[in-house]
Amino acid sequence: MNWNDLKYFLALAREGTISSAGRLLNVKHTTVARRIEALEKSLGTRLFDKSRSGYAMTQAAENLFQQVVAMEEKVRTIDRQAANQDSALAGPLKLTIAFELANRLIIPKLDEFCQRFPDINMQLLMTKSLVDLAAMEADLAIRMTPNPPDYLVGSEVMKLHHGIYVSQEHLKHRDSKTKVILFRSENKLPDWVKQFTANSEVSLRFDDVGSMAVAATNGFGMAKLPCFIGDTQAGLVRLDYQMPPSDWGIWVLNHVELRTTARVRACKEHLISVLENQQDLIAGNLSNYA
Repeated sequence: MNWNDLKYFLALAREGTISSAGRLLNVKHTTVARRIEALEKSLGTRLFDKSRSGYAMTQAAENLFQQVVAMEEKVRTIDRQAANQDSALAGPLKLTIAFELANRLIIPKLDEFCQRFPDINMQLLMTKSLVDLAAMEADLAIRMTPNPPDYLVGSEVMKLHHGIYVSQEHLKHRDSKTKVILFRSENKLPDWVKQFTANSEVSLRFDDVGSMAVAATNGFGMAKLPCFIGDTQAGLVRLDYQMPPSDWGIWVLNHVELRTTARVRACKEHLISVLENQQDLIAGNLSNYA
């Protein structure tokens, strides 16, 4: 039995269609079909029933599935252990990071690392979602979170600090009813809105803090923003209103089995230094209050 064929089996079992499995594995759908046919022939049994809605596992496939998942995890463990033995300051290095953290804090300070380690192929995965470090989809992560997953190791570099921001023009022409910008998940008015104003209306909701800053700049109202975003967004001013301490911090994390990999360790040390050197910006010590 060929492990490579089993990867195609897992992809089709999880995705349910040949085309989706192909996209997951970055191969043509005809390749998926061919490898599944070869696996069925080698096992001497049919693994999938085809219907209009896609491919469903047969009983034989269901019996096989958990065993193959266990094999997959063993292969990942071998890959991580092999990577852990790598002492060379060279090779690919994938960093997953939220868009605003990258653009406002990390990328402007990344040139020094790239010049110091020219043989490390740095790749930034700009995403809000949790890229799977356990599956080796990334080597390092910078997260804004109150609690990172247990399978990751790292350190909280510092706590986030927030402020209430509004555009200068909106501040000049503010009417009796205060407009506020909220996260999509905030179904009720947060405490800061209730404490700041008794007469408010929600103008927009977002699932992205950078977009909230842009909306505030364009006069859609007040927004609660991390200081490193609000203080670097042209056109915004911070109101003289003290926010309570945040439970959220900035964490630099990696999988536990990659802690001694040389290029991971070197990059992690650099990222922590970059963040610590911008402590005043993150803590909101550089703003002039409106």
